[in-house]
Amino acid sequence: MMSKKIIGLCSISIVLLMACGKSDPYDTSKMDLKPTPAKISSERHTGAFAEGASLNMTNELKPVDNSPIKTVKLDTTHKIIEIAPGVRFGAWTFGDQVPGPTVRARVGDKIRFSMTNRSDEVLPGVQLTAAPMMHSMDFHAAMVSPQDKYRSVAPGQTIEFEFTVNYPGVFMYHCGTPMILEHIASGMYGAVIVEPKEGYPTKADREYMVIQSEFYLKPDPDGKKVDGQPLYVLDTENLKKAVPSYTVFNGQHNGMVKNPLAAKPGERVRLFVLNVGPSKTSSFHVVGTIFDRVWMEGNPDNQFRGMQTVLLGSSNSAIVEMMIPEAGKYIMVDHHFANASQGAIGLISTDASKKPSEDLEHHNMGATATPTDPMAIKGKQDFESKCLACHSIGQGKKLGPDLAGLTKRRNDAWITSWLLNPEKMLANDPDAKAMLKEYNNIPMPNQNLTNAEIQQYLKYFHWADTQPTGSASASGAH
Repeated sequence: MMSKKIIGLCSISIVLLMACGKSDPYDTSKMDLKPTPAKISSERHTGAFAEGASLNMTNELKPVDNSPIKTVKLDTTHKIIEIAPGVRFGAWTFGDQVPGPTVRARVGDKIRFSMTNRSDEVLPGVQLTAAPMMHSMDFHAAMVSPQDKYRSVAPGQTIEFEFTVNYPGVFMYHCGTPMILEHIASGMYGAVIVEPKEGYPTKADREYMVIQSEFYLKPDPDGKKVDGQPLYVLDTENLKKAVPSYTVFNGQHNGMVKNPLAAKPGERVRLFVLNVGPSKTSSFHVVGTIFDRVWMEGNPDNQFRGMQTVLLGSSNSAIVEMMIPEAGKYIMVDHHFANASQGAIGLISTDASKKPSEDLEHHNMGATATPTDPMAIKGKQDFESKCLACHSIGQGKKLGPDLAGLTKRRNDAWITSWLLNPEKMLANDPDAKAMLKEYNNIPMPNQNLTNAEIQQYLKYFHWADTQPTGSASASGAH
């Protein structure tokens, strides 16, 4: 009986829709589903690696270009990128940047795409990364034959194809050449924003692109360096286990903390959020406000109101809109805090000209100077993820002691015992008991560090104590 009622209601809805003269915006019979075949040639692009009026090269988005045909050139390169201070990685790119440029279009627009595989070109540092190889392009915004359009092309070859964008949304693009996992993890991804024909139902004062991704790194086995810094390469073992070294927004560890997204009190901010993975889930959240509207997959037909957090699997997206209630720094974070601790954090600031505050929570701020030893770099990053709320290096006492000069006051055995089991030290060690009393009986929580992690901390502390006064400060200020 219930199913008959549902069928009846659906029939009435269809009749009313037809009576009002409204057509189904997703009527496939009216979509362009017959693009011309792709072409592959040996005529290679030169000059800029990315070209097109519809391209956005930064996270601040410009309005959609009005042309109904979007000409997009995104060439592939191999290059060195800096994921975090002192962390140089041999990446593979679209448009010579990670993430690749954002394409912006409207439903019904035609994307006329071309790509030369330029991984064989000699660029600064390219000889230190991967050898030239096959690459391809997979647009999630397209409805095409993958066997025709997403074919891999050899170094020096160019592929051209076109397609019409039929659905609104925020779509991922990536290299589809096996092993796809390795190509995405090496940096070959970006976003296509497709607006509804009639535009969005609200007016935003600011629009930004936020792409979350993971990096899986290990030091180059041959010990190669770039400008005196260690070269990192893809860690394929941890990649297959989905154990990332970094989880970041827009390709950089804390990049949008150092360069916050600007906004003013009372403004509506629209974020186009895409989690490209390749393997982890994102719980996107902004501290201090509520998402007034959330359009899942970037389609206003998929609307939620008043959300605190948006859950995005790999290659899922959303447009989130929020009001900025008052002056302040609003922290963007993956509320899966293991990811935040690896760098998935940023700021929306009403005074982007000022440096980030050292008092931010949910943080893992960077230090002003950077070691070159891989173990010390890892120790620095872990320290900044877990310890800066309570400690500084060279900036004075906080909830706990200033750790500048730690290795000169304590030997490695004492520091190791403290980091390994602070509860035991507080029960048995006179110096630990005195320190607890000095700091208002607030005990340090056990971070459950492994022996390997403790060795990384020690490397970092020893490095910091060899730096000029103030140069290795880790207070969150830059």
